[in-house]
Amino acid sequence: MKKNTGEQRREIIADIVMQHVTGIETLGTAIRRLRLEVTGLDQETFALMCNMSTKALYQIEKDKGNPTINTLECILRKFGLRLGLTKAATSIYAPPPQKRKTDPKMPVRGANPRRKTAAQLGSVVTKTKDGGKAD
Repeated sequence: MKKNTGEQRREIIADIVMQHVTGIETLGTAIRRLRLEVTGLDQETFALMCNMSTKALYQIEKDKGNPTINTLECILRKFGLRLGLTKAATSIYAPPPQKRKTDPKMPVRGANPRRKTAAQLGSVVTKTKDGGKAD
């Protein structure tokens, strides 16, 4: 285990929580940082403390797993934290939506399973009621 004082641990935990709340770090990255920077334990030892497999902890830390809320609560309780809801950071920039340019060779989407390109749709000839062709 790392030899951090209580104050240092609180500062590290506060920094990790702030990074996660602002969206800079994912939950998995935050859990990995908590494990390494606060406890200094390897995955195997920490997984045993949390009553889980090393593979499950690895997947959580890589944001690939699908852990239950109870599993996440068990991990976070080790650091005096709880899982909860927060508002999304408003400082995240999203570019304005742009209109897509249509390509005449791009297939047209619709209910008809036989797709036609936009160019083919422009030259479709329809028949009139009397059997003649209309433009």
